[in-house]
Amino acid sequence: MKKELLKLARLNGEPEIFYSIQGEGKSTGVPSVFIRTSLCNLHCIWCDTDYTWNWKGTRFKHVSDADPSYRKFSMDEWIAECEVGDIAAKAASYRCKNIILTGGEPMMQQERLSELMLLLKDLVPGVRFETETNGTIAPAANFDALIDQYNVSPKLSNSNNPKKLREKPDVLRFFAQSPKSVFKFVIADAADLAEVLEIANTYRISEEKVWLMPEGTSASALAHRRVWLVDICKEYGFRFSDRLHVQIWGSKKGV
Repeated sequence: MKKELLKLARLNGEPEIFYSIQGEGKSTGVPSVFIRTSLCNLHCIWCDTDYTWNWKGTRFKHVSDADPSYRKFSMDEWIAECEVGDIAAKAASYRCKNIILTGGEPMMQQERLSELMLLLKDLVPGVRFETETNGTIAPAANFDALIDQYNVSPKLSNSNNPKKLREKPDVLRFFAQSPKSVFKFVIADAADLAEVLEIANTYRISEEKVWLMPEGTSASALAHRRVWLVDICKEYGFRFSDRLHVQIWGSKKGV
């Protein structure tokens, strides 16, 4: 039987594995190797990695639809099916101890990612693992045992996902009680705060585990939202997250 391969995003013709610094959330500024999986179970209208899910033939909407040159993506061109061992070797070559599983939605491929983490533990002494997740899929026990930090980003109505898709109560309760979890909310305007407070109160997420991040893929868009968002963080005791990679490289991918 053919072994199932891990589906990564393809960027510039290669599987998207790169060495950079974490630009968001609790680990901002930490040198990290990013492994970007393809596929996602949500379809955020402002997503800046829409090449992991906005496939030809789907009806999903995106802010880029207003651009006449924008086209949905071909799965054949934008998904790289990779052997776990090859991915581990590439990630280990950077000699970095912080690995970030990002996406897309990494939790859709937990079995293969668990295999990957076990290989990297042998290749990189002292390695630690973070995973980005939208908080709609619960981790299996073996996956949970290997992860050091969950960067949970529950989606709000500004993502254009219906609530029944973006809010899974049992899953959010799991992440809320896990000492490995921190929460990052993408904020487009001040009205989003009510949704953040509702989620935090409903699932008993303490303020020191909450990061608020301005939505935007350019320095000017982030600057527009930054000042009033900092004030909100000060008022409620939340943490502020900028998008450091956007400040440095703009909307460039794979950096």
